[in-house]
Amino acid sequence: MLDAWLRLWNGDYDKAQSIVSPDIRVHAAMMDGSDSSSIRGAEGMVAWISQTRAAFPDMRFSEEVRPLVDGTYASVRWTVTGTYAGGFPGAKAEPGTVVTFTGTDTLRMKDGKFVEYWLNSDMLDLLTQLQVG
Repeated sequence: MLDAWLRLWNGDYDKAQSIVSPDIRVHAAMMDGSDSSSIRGAEGMVAWISQTRAAFPDMRFSEEVRPLVDGTYASVRWTVTGTYAGGFPGAKAEPGTVVTFTGTDTLRMKDGKFVEYWLNSDMLDLLTQLQVG
């Protein structure tokens, strides 16, 4: 399931319905200041991921540390690299700037689907590379 999760973030939306619960709860600091609890189901996840990928169309997530699994919980440390396409509020970086940052996804599974998601990413590193100030 974690492989499918990383593929989802890499833009492969085909299996979203099969791994994301309609009742998923997302716990994340949203870039626009909105409430992450408004993200619902596979459609909401795909919309959020698509919005993120619009600023970094070629972004590629890779596993940095092997996943840790404990019962219904799993955690994966990742690195993402992508080319900035522009449009990020407050960014002074030129389109074409390559960025790399890290994060950790912690997920709770139930009945073969992800039902809860905590995102912790190094936004300071990303914002520094994008020259947001």
